[in-house]
Amino acid sequence: MFPCRRAHHRSGRELAGLGVATVTCMPAAPTPAIALLIRGKVDHRVHSYAHDPRAESYGNEAADILTARLGVTSEQIFKTLVVQRSDNSLAVAVLPVTTTLSLKSAASALDTRKVVMADRIDAERSTGYVFGGISPLGQKRQLATVVDESALNWGRILCSGGRRGLEIELDPEDLVRLTRAVTAPVATR
Repeated sequence: MFPCRRAHHRSGRELAGLGVATVTCMPAAPTPAIALLIRGKVDHRVHSYAHDPRAESYGNEAADILTARLGVTSEQIFKTLVVQRSDNSLAVAVLPVTTTLSLKSAASALDTRKVVMADRIDAERSTGYVFGGISPLGQKRQLATVVDESALNWGRILCSGGRRGLEIELDPEDLVRLTRAVTAPVATR
């Protein structure tokens, strides 16, 4: 049994100001993404939920559960998509779960002629995470990353913690810094 830990939290309120404190019993760093945040002494919280393997959309599942549980808007919950650039290298786009990636805008932000969605197996091999749980943080091989500029409108956002049903709440500036990301308008409704 592992001790219950709070991940570098501030006392007080988070996200929507509801004072919801999610404390999960798990090892200090259950994923490379969380290990990276702990090593960097980055203020964050870990939220978990029971993933339904029948869910058709991992992002929508997270949005439905976390908006109800934490009182956040779905625009604060971000998904991680792996794309393939025109030179066949992989890159990452991080955008709200309720939006669609503009491939043209992502290509421009990632300084390439064209991007397409990466093959699932290639994405898993490159990042070290399973599909539906790919985190922009702590990847096996850090990929070039673009974060949708809307992230900077929020004091805190949520992104995958590196496993289905595991989300990390953090300052979007920390996400951009740790992933060495560029920010650009890559999401469309």
